[in-house]
Amino acid sequence: MKKLFKLRRFDDRGAAVIEMAFALPILIMMMWMIVQLGLVFRAMSGINHGLGEGARLATLYPQPTDDAIKTKISDAVYGIGPGSFTIKDPVAGVDLGANFLDLEVTYTQQTDLLIVPGPTINVTRSKRVWVAPAEA
Repeated sequence: MKKLFKLRRFDDRGAAVIEMAFALPILIMMMWMIVQLGLVFRAMSGINHGLGEGARLATLYPQPTDDAIKTKISDAVYGIGPGSFTIKDPVAGVDLGANFLDLEVTYTQQTDLLIVPGPTINVTRSKRVWVAPAEA
């Protein structure tokens, strides 16, 4: 009996399975976190594209309406996936005699870590667009 117990003490069979049982859930969770981060980066790219398209439209003369600018941003956006996307009304202003519009969009996404909820990610992007005066 002592000989059998002594042999089992130095036997490493099955150690890899135990190590994998500890490491595999962590690895899967990390891979899922990378997927979640990829979704956020795709959405950021999409809202930047939409914001750029809205900025291009806002520079035209005669100046388009706020609703037309917001519609252009909304139509040009891509990749917002599981999150929510909001467009604020353009804010007009004057700086050193030059007219501008401030455009701003916000993207919010709730992430999850498979079993537990993850952090809510809020991304806000804005652009200042210099526009031609009403009477040229």
